Amino acid sequence: MPASLNDVKHRITSTKKTRQITNAMEMVSQAKLNQIQKHTSSYAEYASQVKSVVMHLAQSHILDGLKSSGHSADNDQSKAKRTAYLVITSDRGMVGSYNANVIRDSNEFISKHSGVSGDYTIIAVGGNGSDFYKKRGQNVSYEYRGVSDVPTFNEVRQIVKMITSMYDKGEFDELYVCYEHFVNRLVSRFRAEKMLPVDSEAIQGEASQEIQTKELTAEYDVEPSEKEVLNVVLPQYSESLVYGAILDAKTSEHASSATAMKSASDNADDLISSLELQYNRARQAAITTEITEITGGQEALKSDNN
Repeated sequence: MPASLNDVKHRITSTKKTRQITNAMEMVSQAKLNQIQKHTSSYAEYASQVKSVVMHLAQSHILDGLKSSGHSADNDQSKAKRTAYLVITSDRGMVGSYNANVIRDSNEFISKHSGVSGDYTIIAVGGNGSDFYKKRGQNVSYEYRGVSDVPTFNEVRQIVKMITSMYDKGEFDELYVCYEHFVNRLVSRFRAEKMLPVDSEAIQGEASQEIQTKELTAEYDVEPSEKEVLNVVLPQYSESLVYGAILDAKTSEHASSATAMKSASDNADDLISSLELQYNRARQAAITTEITEITGGQEALKSDNN
């Protein structure tokens, strides 16, 4: 049964209001995206300085004594490794396929790396990821919700400190960070990077490789000892990588949200055009019906008069 003119008109009005909301949300997401991209530039300078020191230590063979299972050479290499996966999702919805993509790709990576029955734990940053893994009975050893739209290092420090504390206590032996890497405003790519311990694999990862370094030519005079220096420098480097991953993931989230809201606005425009065409046709049909009824009434009156 065709919809009445009032029903179609009501749908047009409500769709226009929805379009206003999605347009506003798109503008907000674009503003947040621009803001976090400016903020990321200051982080890049700090990360560059820290990585320059780490790379110089590696070139000077000071890192040679560092074993792959921890910050120092004192850790036991014989035990089986327990892996932690830091999965970064958003706390909110209306971000397109962002959360679904992160969780799907993270699960595929975990299955390949640890197997179905592997010994691993989940560290969830973002409510969507935490809820997903908890509902499926997986071991979520730590969760953090409420990361701001443009996170600062002081804000993320709690996450970083908790992760490094768990690592130092031996709750896991290696950490992989799973998140959506921001490529541009339309494209993001899943990335799973090893960030703890800081060994050759972590230094050669994509996230680490993208950090620009400055060439250092000075020789290091290590005091009080190489081990003490490494215990300070390497945690700072790993903290900078984790913070960078959260910044990168948030950038992808804002880009995905802006794209999703633009798509919703475009769909609303298409629906409004379709409804307006339907409304005009229904209105024209109603007018034609009225004219036909009036003409028929006039003809009936003429017949009665004759």
